[in-house]
Amino acid sequence: MFDSNSRAQGAETILDCISDGVMTIDLHKRITFANRALQRMLGYEEGVKEQLVACDVLVQSSICSSQDCVFERALQGDRVTQFEAMVRRRDGVLIPVNISTDFLLDQDGKMVGLVEVIRDMSWARQLCQKTAEVSELRHCLGEQTIGNHIVGRSPKLQEILGKLPTIAASKASILITGESGTGKELIAQALHAHSPRSQAPFVVVNCSSLSEGVLESELFGHVKGAFTNAFFDKPGRFEMADGGTIFLDEIGEMSPATQVKLLGVLERGRFERVGSNETQIVDVRIVAATNRNLEHDVQSGRFREDLLYRIRVIPIELPPLRERKEDIPLLANHFRLKFNEVMRKQIVGLSPVCLTALLDYAFPGNIRELQNVMEHAFVCCQKDMVELAHLPEDIQNVVQKKPRSGKAKSLGDLERQAIRVALRNSSGRLRQASQQLGISRTTLWRKVKELGLD
Repeated sequence: MFDSNSRAQGAETILDCISDGVMTIDLHKRITFANRALQRMLGYEEGVKEQLVACDVLVQSSICSSQDCVFERALQGDRVTQFEAMVRRRDGVLIPVNISTDFLLDQDGKMVGLVEVIRDMSWARQLCQKTAEVSELRHCLGEQTIGNHIVGRSPKLQEILGKLPTIAASKASILITGESGTGKELIAQALHAHSPRSQAPFVVVNCSSLSEGVLESELFGHVKGAFTNAFFDKPGRFEMADGGTIFLDEIGEMSPATQVKLLGVLERGRFERVGSNETQIVDVRIVAATNRNLEHDVQSGRFREDLLYRIRVIPIELPPLRERKEDIPLLANHFRLKFNEVMRKQIVGLSPVCLTALLDYAFPGNIRELQNVMEHAFVCCQKDMVELAHLPEDIQNVVQKKPRSGKAKSLGDLERQAIRVALRNSSGRLRQASQQLGISRTTLWRKVKELGLD
């Protein structure tokens, strides 16, 4: 609608795709650009070309000609955010809006104007917009959390997360499989948190960390005198989890004798403490997990076939991190926020080269290894940005040795790859991509142009 020699055609195209109204103003309060959303909001036909006009002529707001004028406040250094006002459409109808502003600076850092984002807050549209915003944020940020810190946007993970509420509502036993460090316990916690048992106990037992005799006592309890050093009666984890959920981690390490007793709990909901003939009755949902192939263990006689069928009523297989590369930037940012709080640092992000290194690495230890890598980086980083040099040497070595067309990757190649991944994960939205990369939108836009990216 408005011509300006100062704006780039690419920027205009991007702004025209935004659902909020956006306009830029020069130091004389003249509008130098208004996107399509603002034209529609104010009742103008798309594609109409007009001369530059003063902002208070086109956008007749309730804050114009008053001390609340956002432009006057900007001249005093006030960056206005979330300011509520009323604007008048071309047909005279008043609509409620939310206004945010930012400064337009030249290469020397001198203010040359203002950019305003105007959001229509009329009630008829607000209800639809809120629903759309939730969906858009989940898609753009690529992050959904069900339970505690389950982060990711990869199709495999999203498929699992989509099924969790329905699975959680059932009483069926669940077997979660996947490599070590893929987040099996987090899934179990989420299942419990979204189940009708959420107010009851969630009890965790690591079957691989206890010997056969100790594990049986931990699970089912014992009575005084049942064995040496049994000086008093002790309830087991199943009694502690009565009414709730018990999570049996690494169930493939359970001994055959304990498997038999566990099968009795699954079939009848009852058991006896070690050294006792008195039957205990419990109502417990069992969620088990393993990194072993239990079908192979059944064939070799290590695991009971009937127990496998009882615990695997609903199977959930978690993919390794190397199969969900698009989640690495999100997880890295999640751990960045976590370690900023724990270590009281203010690291703003990862450099593009550092992010590319993480994307190139196979992560045999999966999410747990990525968390350790980020902790290592935070210990080594004394700046506000995690660089390649802050990562463990094995990751640096893998990246430096990885060939591309017979040559090692240059820094430009690494930056280009990282920016492409961030833009793809954010569906081309510069703000979300810049947040993933830990750089400003202006810097990202400049690098996009320098690297010749579309």
